[in-house]
Amino acid sequence: MKSGKKPLQLSKHFTLDEMTRSMTASRKGINNIPGPGEIKNLGDLCYEVLEPTRAHFDKPLSISSGYRSEALCEAIGSKKTSQHALGCAADFEIHSVPNIQVAYWLTNNVDFDQCILEYYKPEDDQAGWIHVSYDAKGSNRKQVLTFDGKKYSEGLPEMKWSGGKVVS
Repeated sequence: MKSGKKPLQLSKHFTLDEMTRSMTASRKGINNIPGPGEIKNLGDLCYEVLEPTRAHFDKPLSISSGYRSEALCEAIGSKKTSQHALGCAADFEIHSVPNIQVAYWLTNNVDFDQCILEYYKPEDDQAGWIHVSYDAKGSNRKQVLTFDGKKYSEGLPEMKWSGGKVVS
């Protein structure tokens, strides 16, 4: 941070800065600062979903989108009612781990509201990202979807294995 202030830690490995970072907000001068409720939701998401995922794979998560203000949602063509606007969702990848493998682990090992394998391409295990959300109120739907860039389908595609590793 340029101001010299220590970043607010939401959990052991995640800061408020990385969960609110947006190139679009910076370029367009959009305020992307969450309120106390959204910050609490981001912390819950980090503790309940992102930290266990990071611990299991023992690799950092690359967060491409966390909190989005309503104005930022509109600027990128998303809905103002997006779970991102509540601080309940994040989009991420783990470098060198197939997104489908992360999605399978996540859906079988942590509590979540929604998990979407976004822009999945069977021939490219690093294509797309994982969208995950968490509702601290305990009303998690456990909805699992795959989006191939054109349509959503229920569940995750079948994983293919060879030599103990996921293959495309």
